Amino acid sequence: MTIVDYGCGNIKAFVNVFIKLNIPVIIATSKAKIEAASRLILPGVGAFDFVMSSFNQSGLRDVVEKKVLGEKTPVLGICAGMQILSDASEEGTMEGLGWISGKVRMFEITKIPFSTKNPHMGWNEIKPSASALFCDIPAGSRFYFVHSYYFEEKNNEDAIARTNYGIDFTSAVGKDNVFGVQFHPEKSHSNGAKLLYNFANI
Repeated sequence: MTIVDYGCGNIKAFVNVFIKLNIPVIIATSKAKIEAASRLILPGVGAFDFVMSSFNQSGLRDVVEKKVLGEKTPVLGICAGMQILSDASEEGTMEGLGWISGKVRMFEITKIPFSTKNPHMGWNEIKPSASALFCDIPAGSRFYFVHSYYFEEKNNEDAIARTNYGIDFTSAVGKDNVFGVQFHPEKSHSNGAKLLYNFANI
């Protein structure tokens, strides 16, 4: 497993999970390490434009796109790393990667019936579809979220899990070899470890 380190993610937490799973893990800050990868994790923490700028300026975008789009290497975007898979976001002005068609939108506070409005923070249930990413993870399994924006996919078939927070929103996307989850599997205990194990075996 290769984690792309472009300065926008909790890398250590992922490393700890993969060590517990006995899955070899590499932190990649160079093109050579990415070129040798069989699976890629694209973490992301921060505002959309900041994350996109960091990725663009890292010098790693070209080689990652070669692996993902050219060689069809499986990639998993996490949180903002999922959001930058989209075409664009209401949070910023930059273009996203466009690997999965859609736009990232802000939750409408008036539709959230909870005292805590935004961000959506804490444990919540998912309703997964029949995706290999969610093998042996049943509906109702809980994962840890921290976000104010959600992925609105253009094509319904690209949504592979949904979660309710006032509205049903897409909490995971998948298209061919490209996957993304809005929640944090590295903070989601056994369910998160199972999801990362599944990804390592896709």
